[in-house]
Amino acid sequence: MSPAHWIYLLGLAALIATVVARKNVVGLAVCGTFVTALVYSGSVTTGIAAVFNAGIVAARELLPIFLIIAIVTAMLGAMRGLGADLMMVRPLQRLVRNGHVAYLVLAVVTYLLSMSFWPTPVLPLIAAILLPAAVRVGLPPLAAAIAIAITGQGMALSSDYIMGVASGLSAQGAHVPAGAIADRALIISLIAGVVALGVSYLRDVRTKLLDPVVAAAATLDLAAAGDGDVRAEAHGEARRTAGGEDGAGATATLTATGPAGAAGPDEEPAKPGTRARIVAVAVPLVFAVLLVVMLLGRFTSLVPDIDDGQGAPLVGGTAALALVAVAVVADRRNWLQSCADHFTDGIGFAFRTMGVVIPIAGFVYVGLSDYSAEILGMPDGAKGPALLLDAIGHVQDHIPHVPVFASFAMLLVGMVIGLDGNGWPGLPFTGSLAGELGHASGADPATLAAIAQNGASWTGGGTLVIWSSLIVVAGLTGVPVIDLARRLFVPVVTGLVVATAVAAVAL
Repeated sequence: MSPAHWIYLLGLAALIATVVARKNVVGLAVCGTFVTALVYSGSVTTGIAAVFNAGIVAARELLPIFLIIAIVTAMLGAMRGLGADLMMVRPLQRLVRNGHVAYLVLAVVTYLLSMSFWPTPVLPLIAAILLPAAVRVGLPPLAAAIAIAITGQGMALSSDYIMGVASGLSAQGAHVPAGAIADRALIISLIAGVVALGVSYLRDVRTKLLDPVVAAAATLDLAAAGDGDVRAEAHGEARRTAGGEDGAGATATLTATGPAGAAGPDEEPAKPGTRARIVAVAVPLVFAVLLVVMLLGRFTSLVPDIDDGQGAPLVGGTAALALVAVAVVADRRNWLQSCADHFTDGIGFAFRTMGVVIPIAGFVYVGLSDYSAEILGMPDGAKGPALLLDAIGHVQDHIPHVPVFASFAMLLVGMVIGLDGNGWPGLPFTGSLAGELGHASGADPATLAAIAQNGASWTGGGTLVIWSSLIVVAGLTGVPVIDLARRLFVPVVTGLVVATAVAAVAL
């Protein structure tokens, strides 16, 4: 391997170690980008420009995630101005009676919805409808985020059993039926998910439920993200977490400093009126209709099928239109200004809480051929370096040809592939590696491919890296993304190790 490969790998290892050590990661990511580009190109100017180009590429790739957080936050803020958010969750309180039940309900609902659609598009539905009710009965926002991430970004995405995109990519390289990989990936994901949920419950849920007074305050704080003149009370704590100072286990809470029409700290909140009731019924109904249409399109011929990848735009567009409608219902005279204020606050909230991931993602993208050419300023059509995949290919001949070793090696390879914040682009590679190792070691290639698929999806899908769609979970639940990733590490890795051990022996 070239010096650029070693510099990139050292930077990647340092980045992971820095996150674990709770130190600043932004400065390290910027330096890593500069040094990697400098060593690869031999040009100081290219190295300097790469730092900026990496930020541009990362911002472009992450912009849809930032935007959907902003729009949903703005919609919830407009609803809260009417008091409709509280009315909306009252019926769910009968189902979600305490924090223990809320944890289970969030997990089951997120998993079922995410199995039918991509996990990211269903997150706004959960955040707008189910999350406030769960927090109100005592489930901490961090625990809610853990349940959502494990079941949606982990379990559902790693198996992708209904859509079958992931198993199809794995099968391209493994030369085995995609259905065989999908069946094994489903079993592995269920084992890993159940173990991860159990570990998280024992560590972060069972002993940390909020009392009724604190739970009510947390719910109000969580909903405050869309109001005018919002300040993130725990934004400083989130930054301290990213910078390595104390604050482990803290949740990012938002407090309104005086939105129009809101009750002061010593005042009784205004009783919701007819308009609030209309909004409280209409908004969930609109999202429910959207969900039904998407289900009918996927499983029947009654309506046209919605292409994969259109779920997030549909949910985001619906939320934006709902924002306008709620603003009109709330104040017909000033609805234009109200929409602008809520949207601005939503954008500010999204970038204040999630903007730290841009330089980190930019460094990771330097090692991926899909992005590296643009970051390094190479001519159009030029093939950029694939530093990450090259490194994995370099060590594959050193993996012992024993089924158990091969299984855990495939898990590790999949997790490394997932460091790109997605994981799926590398599945044809892991599939090819699974085919080679399977024939050499006597292990089932479909099982090895399914193990790698789970490792890549759980890591980059994601539950372990903060430059993945995990930032959506963190943004919509109002917790620091670095803190969320840290709390997920032990449960997820434990689940993957147990699932891989079972797969190596029984599948």
